[in-house]
Amino acid sequence: MRPLDAFTLAVTGLRAKRVRSALSALGIAIAVAAVVAVLGIAESAKAELIDQLGRQGNLLTVASAETINGHKVPLPPTAEPMIARIPPVQTVTAVGDVDNVTVRRSRAIPDAQSGGMSVLAAQPSLPATMAAHVLLGRYLDASAERYPMTVLGYEAARILGIGDLSTPSQVLLGTHYFTVVGVLAPVDVAPEIDVAVLISFGQAATVFHRTDGPSRIYLRADPDQVADVASVLTGTTVPDGRNDVQVRRPSDLLLARIAAKGAFVGLLLGLGGIALLIAGVGIANIMVISVLERRGEIGLRRALGARRRHVAAQFLLESTMLAVIGGVLGIVLGVVATAVAARLGGNPLTIPPIALAAGLGAALLAGGLAGLYPAARAARLSPTEALRTL
Repeated sequence: MRPLDAFTLAVTGLRAKRVRSALSALGIAIAVAAVVAVLGIAESAKAELIDQLGRQGNLLTVASAETINGHKVPLPPTAEPMIARIPPVQTVTAVGDVDNVTVRRSRAIPDAQSGGMSVLAAQPSLPATMAAHVLLGRYLDASAERYPMTVLGYEAARILGIGDLSTPSQVLLGTHYFTVVGVLAPVDVAPEIDVAVLISFGQAATVFHRTDGPSRIYLRADPDQVADVASVLTGTTVPDGRNDVQVRRPSDLLLARIAAKGAFVGLLLGLGGIALLIAGVGIANIMVISVLERRGEIGLRRALGARRRHVAAQFLLESTMLAVIGGVLGIVLGVVATAVAARLGGNPLTIPPIALAAGLGAALLAGGLAGLYPAARAARLSPTEALRTL
């Protein structure tokens, strides 16, 4: 039997039970789509994180130490100008915790329901140093030193229910109302900014009587000298060595997130593999039923001269074709799902070629293994017994 004849017979066999064949292929398609989508979505998110890692890799943070009772020791007022004098340092900005100030939308909300938000005094240089973008409105300018203005972090705006600044909005900080002039986009390397309500240092001193130095200093250094800068930051910040400071590289957080996503992807791939196994068992079941239903056809073909290997090849080819159809459909569905997820998440669309190859290869393997037993069973049928069903 020529390969073309075997292919024609396999197509004819599948078309005879179209609904059954379609459902079998759909099972494979769903499993393959899950595998492709998981790998594609993970790779798209990883590409975004790696891009951020490249942009944020030279960002360093100097934070004040905490005492035994949990209160933070402010950094010396001289810390920021001293750090700015380090030759490889490019930009510097500072923020200060404004303690014991609740954040509410209005006085009708109890003090205890602050939503986990904090108030930070911030400098005008924060967006440039942090590579933060203003999502709505504008950032604090010189007028914010004299007037009660605030910029909300992304999560803080969500908690407060402020998603539009077309009409004036105010938030209650302690017992004082501040006008919201802007909302920041998410700052991945500094999650404390996302849940913060930012005001100027001038208003922090005037309204809340804050006179301490900064609590955290963010700086960008020459990418080739980040390690050297980090090694001298403690001595530069507190030359007398009386207080401890924490020097952190926020890009380490992104590396941890990449590792966490890799572990999560492994779990989802395991679930996709189980779905593929179930789909393969479904194909095997359908092919066994097909052998039982087509015993007369098998007997007639054997009586006309077909050999055992010809019969086995036909059923093995049918199961493989079901898997290939399902695999191709699954790849298309997986790519579409990845594109939608990447668009909704604001990530670049990245589909690794290995995901497409793995999806199609897994489908072929599942189809081939699923067809082995039905094909062997069809080949073992005696022509005499099979013809009795006619």
